[in-house]
Amino acid sequence: MTQSTKTQDLNKEVAKIIAELRPFVQGDGGDIELVGVNDDGVVSVRLHGACVGCPSSGMTLKMGVEQTLKDRLPEVKEVICV
Repeated sequence: MTQSTKTQDLNKEVAKIIAELRPFVQGDGGDIELVGVNDDGVVSVRLHGACVGCPSSGMTLKMGVEQTLKDRLPEVKEVICV
């Protein structure tokens, strides 16, 4: 099954924003990888490095990454870590 053009476009926009946020995450010894965006607007990411097991990673994910994406892309409904 292929992604819709709308989802592909959203994926590209999300990737740009993740690239902008990445240096902040890397500054704390971690990293964030975009896994994909589904047709329901759910963004899947994978955390690496110091983010794995960090008690603050959930806050970073929801209050940082998710909020930034939702503010800039209303189509984004949620960010989950896979």
